[in-house]
Amino acid sequence: LAGEARPVQVGGFLMVLRYRGETAGELAGFVQAARRHIRLDGPVAADLDWPSYADRHRQQPWFALAALLLAESGYRVLMHGIAGARTGCAPTRPVLQALGVPLCHSVTDANASLASRNFAYIGLEHLCPPINALFGLRDELGVRTVVNTLARALNPAEATHQIQGVFHPPYRALHQEAALLLGQKRAAIFKGGGGEAQRNPLKPCAVTSVRDGEAEDQEWPALLPNLDYRWRDEDLDTRTAVAIWRGECETPAPIAAITGTTAVALHLLGRAKDPAQAQAMAEAMWRERPRHKYATAA
Repeated sequence: LAGEARPVQVGGFLMVLRYRGETAGELAGFVQAARRHIRLDGPVAADLDWPSYADRHRQQPWFALAALLLAESGYRVLMHGIAGARTGCAPTRPVLQALGVPLCHSVTDANASLASRNFAYIGLEHLCPPINALFGLRDELGVRTVVNTLARALNPAEATHQIQGVFHPPYRALHQEAALLLGQKRAAIFKGGGGEAQRNPLKPCAVTSVRDGEAEDQEWPALLPNLDYRWRDEDLDTRTAVAIWRGECETPAPIAAITGTTAVALHLLGRAKDPAQAQAMAEAMWRERPRHKYATAA
């Protein structure tokens, strides 16, 4: 990150680490190093950190609507991620823009957005350019690297609460241990669609957590266990997400993905004592959402 290593050295190191696999201690160390390169021009007043780094996500980013739903309830959500401009994928940014949510280009912008709407999205290219540059090595190396892992744990605002989605289940325990080493107060990690923090309501969800220095594991039940819904065949038009928010489209699976993801966050934030109560609260929030607030393209 300091620019002292040549590109071939960085690439060689990342490939060896990819082959061997990073430890929780190494991941925590990478996060600590990365935080020293974050462009912070003041404290960030966020309650919940929400990383979005699955650049091959082939579903609509319903988690973005879950984050906005939480913001409507007064929680300040900071989302950060990469552009993810891969053909046939559904990156987060276009959906947020279709909903009328501006993208932030600095921490000052993010704080202003958090103050006015309880939500902010800032790209990694503005937050930490050296880490963002390392993401570009994926096309040259041909594989993911530890950069994809550490970005999820970055928590640039050091928010008390952090939600993370992973693609491979073993990474839940890795992120849990790293969170404990980093002193993260509360975190919820689970396998989500494409590696995003997006719950699949058709299946049970194993949530690995950190709660006040203690490690926890909890099984959340499937919300729609008998429904057949093909996530990879979703219409990726950003207008679909707008229609879902406005209530013009009532497709059960996406709505359950939104409320189910919201429920995990509510439990993480201490608003609910168990999954059932959290889900009931999330569904009530969805019914009462301001349907016409997020409907104008930015």
